[in-house]
Amino acid sequence: MKLTDPDRLFPVESAVRTLARELYESVAELPIISPHGHCDPSWFAKNERFPDPAQLFVVPDHYVFRMLVSQGVPMADLGVPSVDGRAVEDDPRKIWRRFAENYHLLRGTPSSMWLDHSFEHVFDLDERLSADTADAYYDHIDAKLAEDAFRPRALFDRFGIELLATTESALDDLTWHKMIGDSDWNGRVVTTYRPDNVVDPEFEGFADNVAQFGALTGEDTSTWEGYLQAHRVRRAFFKTYGATASDHGHATARTEDMPQADAAALFAKALAGTCTPDEADAFRGQMLTEMARMSLDDGLVLQIHPGSFRNHSASVFAGFGRDKGFDIPSQTDYVHALKPLLDAVGMEPSLTIIVFTLDETSYSRELAPLAGAYPALRLGPPWWFFDSNEGIKRFREATTETCGFYNTVGFNDDTRAFCSIPARHDVARRSDCAYLANLVATGRLGLADAHEVAHDLTYRLAKQAYRL
Repeated sequence: MKLTDPDRLFPVESAVRTLARELYESVAELPIISPHGHCDPSWFAKNERFPDPAQLFVVPDHYVFRMLVSQGVPMADLGVPSVDGRAVEDDPRKIWRRFAENYHLLRGTPSSMWLDHSFEHVFDLDERLSADTADAYYDHIDAKLAEDAFRPRALFDRFGIELLATTESALDDLTWHKMIGDSDWNGRVVTTYRPDNVVDPEFEGFADNVAQFGALTGEDTSTWEGYLQAHRVRRAFFKTYGATASDHGHATARTEDMPQADAAALFAKALAGTCTPDEADAFRGQMLTEMARMSLDDGLVLQIHPGSFRNHSASVFAGFGRDKGFDIPSQTDYVHALKPLLDAVGMEPSLTIIVFTLDETSYSRELAPLAGAYPALRLGPPWWFFDSNEGIKRFREATTETCGFYNTVGFNDDTRAFCSIPARHDVARRSDCAYLANLVATGRLGLADAHEVAHDLTYRLAKQAYRL
């Protein structure tokens, strides 16, 4: 019995479904471009077997364990590492059994579709995961992971990945990327410059991070000029390991373009730890504009990922740290927030700024009109909570009439869960082809044009936007 329907996500009406299937079949086997994500580069550097099924599918994936936690399963019982020294479950089979016993909680979610796709198409399983099948699943997957064909590099090639971008902090030494580059493997894994820990005054240890930043670059980061130069140095270093983009995960989309003397004074307050919350937000906003100007010089694409209330649960943050499923979307302004940045560089056709949102209400009201006007601005795909069939459909319906397809950047999976990459890209391809089929069926798009757009959304736009 198949776990996945071959016509999943296609329209119900038979003629439109046939169109969607035709479009999908034309792009289903195109290479995967994954220009933004959080896979661990050490997987590909060391190319060791994944430890066990729990470490592959459960422990690192907050999409999965947050749902179980919401139903009362303790995070420690799922093996999520603690930062406060508390004991957590370390028996992978027990973790897997808890996951399997609660697998029904994921019904109807994107995670369920991604997991079933991985189970069927990567591991050749054809029976539903449940408490009854938990051990059989575990043994089967564990045996597969022992095979050379299931090591990270082999799966990378099997998945048809042409490029995978990881994300590293400004203080990372990129050792794993160096190991990949020095190896005889030809898989293309590049880094992305993520400087939040030296840009956000509210990031833990900010002043110490900036001092380390100076030590890494040989610049005097106690001064505003030296601090900016340190960013230029690190961006150049990241480019030597394939970086084509920077990424900025700020609480808001606020940007600033203040006089340099004012920026220097605010930087001094940030180092001293005396910024108010509003001043910290202003500094982050100033740095987005500074990064955009650096992008005009070095060509890095600027990605802005705003609108998440990070680490909403104080107890989870204290016990388990960042990225543990308690980052919550919040209402986000773009029209006023982006104006200083767009006044400064928005009309620069050589610059690419990709803006993401967790606030779907902003699509048609703010983001699509902005991207439909400013040459530098592009819309990132549905992200995080909206990386789903319905999220992709809402995105296309809300934005296409205002900014078209060509002010968007295709799809990126933004994942830490390696085996979900082909599943996520498959969902995006199916969802986009279903949308295009409806345009054809209602006389709004020719079939030949729909085939071209399907190819662009699947492959070309991501390569173009990220300069790959």
